Amino acid sequence: MESKTAFLAFDCGATSGRGILATFENGRFRMEEVCRFPNQPLELGGRYYWNVYSIYEHFLECLSDLAKNGVKINSIGIDTWGVDFGCIAPDGTLLGLPRAYRDPYTAGVPDDVFKTLPREELYASTGIQIMDFNSIFQLYAQTREGFAPLEAARHILFMPDLLSWMLTGNKVCEYTDASTSGMMDQRSRQFDKALLKRIGVRTDVLLPIVQSGTVVGTLRKSIAERTGIGEVPVVAVAGHDTASAIAAVPAADERFAYLSSGTWSLMGIETPAPIINEASSRLNFTNEGGIEGTTRFLKNITGMWLLEQCRKAWKAAGREYTYGQLTDMARAASAFSGRINPDDPRFANPADMDREIRAALAEAGQPVPENDGEMVSCIYHSLACRYKEVLDMLQEFAPFKIEKLHVIGGGSANDYMSQLTADTLGIPVVAGPVEATAIGNVMVQAQAAGLVADRWEMRRLIAETFSVKTFYPSNK
Repeated sequence: MESKTAFLAFDCGATSGRGILATFENGRFRMEEVCRFPNQPLELGGRYYWNVYSIYEHFLECLSDLAKNGVKINSIGIDTWGVDFGCIAPDGTLLGLPRAYRDPYTAGVPDDVFKTLPREELYASTGIQIMDFNSIFQLYAQTREGFAPLEAARHILFMPDLLSWMLTGNKVCEYTDASTSGMMDQRSRQFDKALLKRIGVRTDVLLPIVQSGTVVGTLRKSIAERTGIGEVPVVAVAGHDTASAIAAVPAADERFAYLSSGTWSLMGIETPAPIINEASSRLNFTNEGGIEGTTRFLKNITGMWLLEQCRKAWKAAGREYTYGQLTDMARAASAFSGRINPDDPRFANPADMDREIRAALAEAGQPVPENDGEMVSCIYHSLACRYKEVLDMLQEFAPFKIEKLHVIGGGSANDYMSQLTADTLGIPVVAGPVEATAIGNVMVQAQAAGLVADRWEMRRLIAETFSVKTFYPSNK
């Protein structure tokens, strides 16, 4: 490695974004947050959009601050959520703001699509679980309503690629993010245009898909001069945030499952090829792109959303707890035996989560929590049981024996939950790193710069740099 090399990761989520500066120096690797900014859907005329102009301005402010402090960066990478996209005119004009996946305009659209294109045929090509807001359904809905930006577009760009285009003026379509669209044929790893034409969706707006690690271009001259940062290269990293997070799993070999744990939990395995069959369709598993052309075969699980919504109800009632207190409460109430299915649709967005869980338990003839501690215990144990169910399903599909579960993201900081998960699954749980998404973003930039050879070298470096905890199953 060179004596000092710095990379900037812009990690944008649906509620906030941040800039993370990573420095490689004399074989050592360190990271620091250099900016943070809010991000949320913008409602206008009953439609919901992403204010990419605001995100863009925050990017430039961050670059200006770095330049003022004399920081020199070798490249920039951007990761975001999936499925959403913006429209670009033939003359390079951004045609309005991108629609947000929370916009209800796609409600019921899949059923309309399935009248022409059977659900089984769509899954057989794309391997993606059916959700109203998948890009294919957004494009169908925009076509049906005559959405002017799409009608006038020369190309569409998914969110990471759109932001890269705003910085560089160059257009690419990166694999990991494109894979979440519900439009990519999993075998050719390009868009299934014949399938899209059958439902009346334009295909001329789609760019060829490129692999993560592709250099998009350098910062526009105007940006380089305005910020003082110079004409820095922008790399198309694993643009989908979960793909970046999985790239940072500090695994030594392929025999692992991962759990990206936060408000929602994503549990899966990394495979060289997609797994598409009747069973994976019936069990609603999804195949999404990973770095180096791998596939993330996974299932979405309701995560700490359950607890966060209970906390919201408790706070409204005047009861507020720290995360440490919640863990202590769960430990003290560990004998509580009531269990729920975290993925029951009734828990998607109830007015009062605490009341909804109690009602579900009562209807099932199970014990109902007598205090908040028993409720926390119920949620933690129910999640652990659901993780066990999904792990068992994954093992049926996996071409290898799953020997460990790697937990990354915010949930990896919860030692009690990690131990409970290890006890329930019966395999070791390796917790950390918390900042997996930004780390994965940076590592793809490092690979593009020639500092690491492949994902296994990335993972070895991550394991050596970031502290993780291993929890072994107890005899309880």
